[in-house]
Amino acid sequence: MRIAVLGGGNGSYAAAADLSGLGHEVRFWRRDAAAFGELATTRRLMLKDISGRREVEISTVTADLGAALRGAELILIPTPAFAQEDIGRALASHLADGQVVFLPPGTFGSVAMMQTLRHAGCTADVAFAETGTLPWLTRKHGPAEVAITMRATRLPTGVFPACKSEPVFAVLRAAFPSVEPIEDVLAGALMNAGPIIHPPLILMNAGPLEHFERWDIHNEGTQPAIRRVTDVLDGERIALRKALGYGGEHFPLSDHYNNDRWMYGDAHNRLVDSGDWREHIVLTQHRYMTEDIHYGLAFLVSVADWAGVNVPVASGLLALAAAVCERDLRAGPRTLEAMGLAALDRKGMAHFMETGSA
Repeated sequence: MRIAVLGGGNGSYAAAADLSGLGHEVRFWRRDAAAFGELATTRRLMLKDISGRREVEISTVTADLGAALRGAELILIPTPAFAQEDIGRALASHLADGQVVFLPPGTFGSVAMMQTLRHAGCTADVAFAETGTLPWLTRKHGPAEVAITMRATRLPTGVFPACKSEPVFAVLRAAFPSVEPIEDVLAGALMNAGPIIHPPLILMNAGPLEHFERWDIHNEGTQPAIRRVTDVLDGERIALRKALGYGGEHFPLSDHYNNDRWMYGDAHNRLVDSGDWREHIVLTQHRYMTEDIHYGLAFLVSVADWAGVNVPVASGLLALAAAVCERDLRAGPRTLEAMGLAALDRKGMAHFMETGSA
């Protein structure tokens, strides 16, 4: 399958390497051609995983977005939420009818990007999908090397608009057999693990993060008191999903720590053993704050307020993060208010999720 992979972070490099290794025709794009380094000419990435190290050839490595998108059946954008709308503006003049845009994870980015496209005058009949995590636990080990610690075994995924779910899943499964259909992209956004696992870990480890040059929030940073807070926070997420009528599995984050039923299987022990998450984190600038709190947690709190569901731990963590950053994080760009959706009632929201039209 022809797949465009957009972005220059850990997830984009993992996608380009892994999907190329599986035989797909990958067009790997990032805005800054110079940032590709030698990869721009060699088109070869070193992939390191449980099977060892091997070189993978990428079909196309380019800074020409049109060339990357032309004829692509799937457009994969594993970038942070704060990059989605800017990429959406760049996509607007290049998209074609029938293409599928996949955001893993999305943070309700499916709706945000569609709004951006329409505002930019794009009329292409495209569909979006988003899930609750990256399909890989991954870190770059160099300009042309990426390590994949684990691959997701289950990816609960919603489609926007939901009426296009059947053809979209046919495309997604060709690249990601682990996708599992759920109701819509609001359900998908409320599967996002980042705003649940990372806020307690960075805020309750704020002292060591600012004291030590490198700190592993998943190893010595994961202590019983922090786990208890994470469990309560995740309980609020699940209560919100239930209040909105979403059924099936809610993928409780406790499964990430306690068994192999979560999205990656036995992920916690593997990522701790890898050592790749012993890293330098600037508390106010890292994506755990900018993406998972300012975008993700603010989104969750806004949906809870809209639905009339009490989420005291989520609200408290958001307020604490705002104090750390010395700015109002509750008024994030991914809240229902900021996206012009807060005035919808539940029936109106369900209609919007199904059809893409408010």
